[in-house]
Amino acid sequence: MFENLSDKLQGTFKKLKGHGKLNEKNIEDGLREVRMALLEADAHYKVVKDLIAGIRKRAVGQEVLTSLTPAQQVIKIVNEELTELMGSSAAGLGLDGPAPASILLVGLQGSGKTTTAGKLAVYLRKEGRKPYLVPVDVYRPAAIDQLKKLGGQLSVPVFDSDTGMKPVAIARQAKKAAAAEGCDVLIYDTAGRLHVDEALMDELVEIKKTVKPSDILLIADAMTGQDAVNIARSFDDQLDIGGVVLTKMDGDARGGAALSIKAVTGKPIKFVGVGEKSSALEPFHPDRMASRILNMGDMLSFIEKAQSVVDEKDAAALEEKLRKNEFTLDDFRDQMASVRKMGSITDLLKMIPGIGKSKQLSNVNIDDRELVRIEAIINSMTAAERRQHNLINGSRRKRIARGSGTTVQDVNKLLKNYNQVLKMMKKINKGGKMRGLPRGMMPF
Repeated sequence: MFENLSDKLQGTFKKLKGHGKLNEKNIEDGLREVRMALLEADAHYKVVKDLIAGIRKRAVGQEVLTSLTPAQQVIKIVNEELTELMGSSAAGLGLDGPAPASILLVGLQGSGKTTTAGKLAVYLRKEGRKPYLVPVDVYRPAAIDQLKKLGGQLSVPVFDSDTGMKPVAIARQAKKAAAAEGCDVLIYDTAGRLHVDEALMDELVEIKKTVKPSDILLIADAMTGQDAVNIARSFDDQLDIGGVVLTKMDGDARGGAALSIKAVTGKPIKFVGVGEKSSALEPFHPDRMASRILNMGDMLSFIEKAQSVVDEKDAAALEEKLRKNEFTLDDFRDQMASVRKMGSITDLLKMIPGIGKSKQLSNVNIDDRELVRIEAIINSMTAAERRQHNLINGSRRKRIARGSGTTVQDVNKLLKNYNQVLKMMKKINKGGKMRGLPRGMMPF
């Protein structure tokens, strides 16, 4: 998402830099292109109008026109205005008040409520909470079964509702059941419709009165663009939602919903769904998203992803091995597994400042299956071979290739890459500490 918008904005900024010193005409021409790029990204027309007015007011002031680097000043202003537009700072869940807290998930059918309920449970568990899933959608039989199955896979308790029960009764009984289970946050997966209708809203209002939720989250599909903004406004008018979760942000959405929802509804985007895995739900940080849009990277999110998969004890042990030049193929495989847990390598690279602007790397699409092949090859080696890679001669390479379902060339490539890592680690040991990466993560 945002790739087309990012490309167009980069083209505009490049033209501005080409002018050296800027004047009001240069800036106006640039703003016209920024406006078109935002509209093409499906941002709300009034939001775009107000944003451009804010940028213009600052961009034609002395701060820019008298600057030694005026184009960079314009980029800085656009970055700040985009951040402000999307909410300025991250908005957390409203879980204050007596336990157990309740989160009501609402939205249209197909927006991803049930999947998000599971992801939110995983997120809350990492935060030290004890979530409890409550299926309230009695109109679609598969919805209850889906949430129960999901809860089983995630080891999260699920209220045993069925289609013969009334939604309000489910909501009321679930609170008692959650307390008995020792859970402190209930996540209600409510019914959806193909479109907003009076019956749906009446039911949700009744559930709200019954459970008195700590937070109400609208689950909206980012792929629907401006429709997501209109849906958010409709639900907010009736329920006074606490915030929005945008799903399918890893798809082909143009980004208009993310840019417009806060400005139109006044309610923040709290989370974004960035994949199918249960861990693929991220808190929404407006400043980091603005940096991504402007191809400035998102190192903080990269570090957080790394910290979530790296154990401190393992990191310390790895550090010690590196100091002693004892980094084995077992360690290499474990590092590959950690990288896989962090998500798509292509997406991770885009978080690193400078990568997005690199002509060599910006369009590279790395096949994540390569990491699976690496693990298969190393797993096909004997314990002795993994400890001492120099044992691996021609005949052993053939055996390893057969055992891993790969080719000798694949085995050779892996060993070559591993040797390069060893050389790099020796240089780092001689030159001092490696800076810029989270502890326990290697620069492969």
